[in-house]
Amino acid sequence: MTSSSPSFQVVAVVGATAVGKSDLGVALARELGGEVINTDSMQLYRGMDIGTAKLSLEERQGVPHHLLDIRDVTETASVAEYQRLARAKIDELLAAGKVPVLVGGSGLYVRAAVDELEFPGTDPEVRARLEAELTELGSGALHARLAAVDPAAAAAILPSNGRRIVRALEVVEITGLPFTANLPGHQSVYEAVQIGVELPRPVLDARIALRVDHMWEAGLLKEVAELDAQGLREGRTASRALGYAQALAQLDGEYDESQARAETVRATRRFARRQESWFRRDPRVHWLVRDLDAPADDLLRRALERVHA
Repeated sequence: MTSSSPSFQVVAVVGATAVGKSDLGVALARELGGEVINTDSMQLYRGMDIGTAKLSLEERQGVPHHLLDIRDVTETASVAEYQRLARAKIDELLAAGKVPVLVGGSGLYVRAAVDELEFPGTDPEVRARLEAELTELGSGALHARLAAVDPAAAAAILPSNGRRIVRALEVVEITGLPFTANLPGHQSVYEAVQIGVELPRPVLDARIALRVDHMWEAGLLKEVAELDAQGLREGRTASRALGYAQALAQLDGEYDESQARAETVRATRRFARRQESWFRRDPRVHWLVRDLDAPADDLLRRALERVHA
């Protein structure tokens, strides 16, 4: 490690999709003597590689990555379960003298890993009724209902993510409070430094479009077809992932390829704005504007300065 007595235990790299979090996370882990813990909810799934921009083994540069590829696409991952796994891995790395470097853009997963966050219980009857309404009315109608009772939660949850919408509405009904009101203040259980990576909006929008083009050219449709054969549609979470939902629609003939790509770009840009809004509400995040024209190590240098500040 570069510091004999660091003032931090955990480093987190956060921000919107396509800003370059994964590469920075690897570089930080190499510099700090650490290992990466995934905080992207969709990279938990085996086989969802192209559409989630999962780093290849070569791109990981020998840095161990944890909580990747731990679920089948038919399974529904929960934040509470993720919290248990992430805390166990963080504690294991700290005990071994290594720095856990959390990398990903799923805001609730980041908070679950590092913050004093407890999740309200569930009510089987309420859950069953809401899930029946989801089947009958669709996620859009339930998302509109959520927007009326908890605008902040609705802004953070994709209208297509029926599982999370149902959970937010369930919490509202059980507790009588907005889902977001059940999130406590920003109190961490670890000494954490959070680095937010950002790009100017036009630059990010262009990078998202390029990423989507690359996804299709790299074989996303083939990946989705193979996952479909493994039961992708049965997975309430995985089947609604950005790119995967649109590729399934293309396979079904609902979209042609150009429509599937365009819809993925549109939905991803909207999602990136939700991510930025979520992380902007956390005053602990230190934001670094990435300069794509700067030397390759510029972002790493500035991130290390912040980590050791």
